[in-house]
Amino acid sequence: MDEQLDAVLEAAPAVLSVVYGVPSAELVAGAHARGIRITGTVTTVAEAVAMDAAGVDAIVASGAEAAGHRVSFLAPAEESLIGTFALVPQVVDAVSAPVIAAGGIADRRGVAAAFALGAAGVQVGTAFLRTRQSAASDAHRAAIAAAADTTTVLTRAMSGRLARGIPNQAVRTIEQNGAIAPFPAQNWLTGQFRAEAGRRGLGAFASLWAGQSAALATRTEADEVFAELARGLPA
Repeated sequence: MDEQLDAVLEAAPAVLSVVYGVPSAELVAGAHARGIRITGTVTTVAEAVAMDAAGVDAIVASGAEAAGHRVSFLAPAEESLIGTFALVPQVVDAVSAPVIAAGGIADRRGVAAAFALGAAGVQVGTAFLRTRQSAASDAHRAAIAAAADTTTVLTRAMSGRLARGIPNQAVRTIEQNGAIAPFPAQNWLTGQFRAEAGRRGLGAFASLWAGQSAALATRTEADEVFAELARGLPA
């Protein structure tokens, strides 16, 4: 991890985004000394307050609707499943750093709602995963295209960490078996077949991460997604 962070500091990107905890004072100072801004992701108000105290430049408030892994770090993920539009205004009221809303936002309506609740920006994932320009597999895109409001689930099956995605044969089989190793062991175990599934385009054995807004991810071109989201920005 230290080597990875050293490489990031050397590369000096405009922004460094951290998850699964509060960045150290040394990392924050080192980044700022190089002109790098830091964003930290949180799932509760308590996490946001801790992140704010660390001196990050922006806080990503990630709701339970969001795709992929839960990034909770002060309490178990199961106890930190607050919806985006309940979480955002409470975080805004509790911190001084700008707040970026994430989870369940896929079109202009979500953008407008986030800004109305005090967010300074939005972070969007699933709507872009559906597009031709994303690194998602064709099977992953097809699964998102077929998703409904109730399609996604929270599961530890694929990695050992609680994550939101579209259930498939692998998820169902692992959950039915009832034996899920802790992270990162489970991630390593499933990686043995996920890599091959990726090569063969077999969505039934891949990690199909997606948020609860997957059914709103209807656009296949990234520029169309950007244009749609921009229409929700405040005048």
